Amino acid sequence: MLLHAIVHPADIQDRDGGIRLLATLFGMYPFLKKLFADAAYQGPEFHKALAKVLPRLETEIVKRSDRAKGFVVLPKRWIVERTIAWLNRCRRLAKDWENLNRKALAFLRLASIRLMLRKLCNPA
Repeated sequence: MLLHAIVHPADIQDRDGGIRLLATLFGMYPFLKKLFADAAYQGPEFHKALAKVLPRLETEIVKRSDRAKGFVVLPKRWIVERTIAWLNRCRRLAKDWENLNRKALAFLRLASIRLMLRKLCNPA
């Protein structure tokens, strides 16, 4: 389920965009307790900015094992990867067709609504 999304230009790093996302998420979902993130978000800059925005939010970095060879399913991270794969089934999201960020965000929300409706109507 998509809680919140921001579409930003390509010249903004994911780490910086993540702080923008979490800063706007704070007022909407103050009850969040834990954030799962990948290795791109493990720097001290991200943790300092996160402590300013959401001081009570615990962060857990999901890392790939050094011993793993080939494809390995990582706990918690596969949920995000699976959801992105489902969203990319929508033709408008498979490529960057939109000229405006707000249109891309609108189609992302429509695709997530479509996913949620399918889950609700077919609870198998």
